[in-house]
Amino acid sequence: MDSHRTIPSDGTLGGAEALVHMLHAHGVKHVFGLCGDTSLPLYDAFARLPHGIAHVLTRDERSAAYMADAYARVSGRVGVCEGPSGGGATYILPGLVEANESSVPVLGITTDISVSARGRYTLTELDQESLFRPLTKWNTVIDRASKLPETVRTAFRQMTTGKPGAAHIGLPLDVQREPVDASDIWAQRELGLCPAWRSAPDPAAVTCAAALLAAAERPLFICGGGVVIAGAEVELAALAQHAGAMVATTISGKGSIAENHPLALGVVGSNGGTPATRELVSRADLVVFVGCRAGSVTTEKWSVPKRGTRIVHVDIDPGVIGVSYPTEVALVGDAKLTLAALNAEFARNHKARPDKLAAAAIAEAKRGKFDAFRSLAESAATPIRPERVVAELQRVLPRDAIIVADPGTPCPYFAAYYQFDDPGRHFISNRAHGALGYSLSAALGAWHGRPQSKVVAVMGDGSFGFTCGELETVVRCKAPITFVVLSNSMYGWIKAGQKTSYGGRYFGVDFQQTQHARVAEAFGVKAWRVEDPAQLRAAIAAAVQYPGPTLLDIVCQPLPESAAPVSEWIV
Repeated sequence: MDSHRTIPSDGTLGGAEALVHMLHAHGVKHVFGLCGDTSLPLYDAFARLPHGIAHVLTRDERSAAYMADAYARVSGRVGVCEGPSGGGATYILPGLVEANESSVPVLGITTDISVSARGRYTLTELDQESLFRPLTKWNTVIDRASKLPETVRTAFRQMTTGKPGAAHIGLPLDVQREPVDASDIWAQRELGLCPAWRSAPDPAAVTCAAALLAAAERPLFICGGGVVIAGAEVELAALAQHAGAMVATTISGKGSIAENHPLALGVVGSNGGTPATRELVSRADLVVFVGCRAGSVTTEKWSVPKRGTRIVHVDIDPGVIGVSYPTEVALVGDAKLTLAALNAEFARNHKARPDKLAAAAIAEAKRGKFDAFRSLAESAATPIRPERVVAELQRVLPRDAIIVADPGTPCPYFAAYYQFDDPGRHFISNRAHGALGYSLSAALGAWHGRPQSKVVAVMGDGSFGFTCGELETVVRCKAPITFVVLSNSMYGWIKAGQKTSYGGRYFGVDFQQTQHARVAEAFGVKAWRVEDPAQLRAAIAAAVQYPGPTLLDIVCQPLPESAAPVSEWIV
């Protein structure tokens, strides 16, 4: 695609103006951020220039980064967040490292003290470049305004090519005011989308991998987030059918295949996996990891698949291949192009294999899994069982809904039991670092990225306490998001670990009950508190159908007392 220019090629403009024009040139539609003294020239440029970028003012820089993360995941665009120097730079870090480790293209822009003021005990001074270096794919602080256009182009190229990730640009106060040559304001517009420039695997490796698939008796794919990021869902389903292979996913890979597909096994691993699905992974004689790092959760600390299983690994990043399992064939490339090449090779040189045996095994495993789930989901016990919350949301939500789940109580239940009948990005959870407080803010980013879909954020009450201030942002944006708080007055994940691994010696995990519905109403959110399971479905339906933001405060069974699909708690 040709480069894209947004302003006349003569004259000069200030650094802050140049940044706004460069964002526009890369197709940026939304910026999430929080104001500060060092950001005044940038905010003035946003106020004055005709750029068409919507700025979403947040109440916390962490929230801005989480919003940009989820926005990028559902829109395919680069997510952009910004914040001021000092505390703003340190607060924005959690969202950038989560995005980077999840291969999500997010640009964090932090303004900074003037270059000329460095080393003079200036308020909010810190070494931003050193701070962000280990936590992003690419990072710099601009010392001269003339370097700004080139720097922004490099950041977008780094975020959207190869293994996607986060980038950081530090923008000093005096650089925002220095002149920039207007002729240098241009962009490769395709770099605003991800993946921008795809790479294909070695044809010889494709031939070897297809032969292994054809020869295997019980082949199985384990798909991570790379399949959805690459948009490779169609190619994956076709290859699975050709090879008669089962398809399992990680939590981040949920959506790689429609979960009502006869070859879709569901989420596997220590968080969201079940004994029935684990058994099928153990029996596989060939495992193909696709866009998946084969980390500790997916493999239950590298015990499933078991050692000695033949491994094929597909990934855009060669650095993840062969780290935890001896790999027979490495396919380094974009998941969409790689799976397409495997499909073509399989069709040319191998007979399609009937998938009846794989489909029958999956149907049996799912039957056992969901029979156990339904017995709990239909329970009239109080406090309300988390399984019942999942089941009632499944009945009410439209099939194109987006669910954003915090990593505590919601994640294993929704990963295991909520079924999305369409492939693609419908489920988001921050699996790289698992910080609490993600889903409330991320849901607003997801809504901005895909406003036509119903967005639901599910969190524990511990997470609610981290970011409830962003309810004001949600109300100001008039976003019809439904928030679900599973309330049990504890940090349940840690308490469950203390129960199973430390003899029930509970310490530092319990807190007082909060009336979350009343808190939400104070922000202007329509809210319900539900304690009786018989009232749950009606409350969920009312919340989902309401035209504005809503919150359900559901008094829920404590995690240490539940039957959560988490293998280390099953004794």
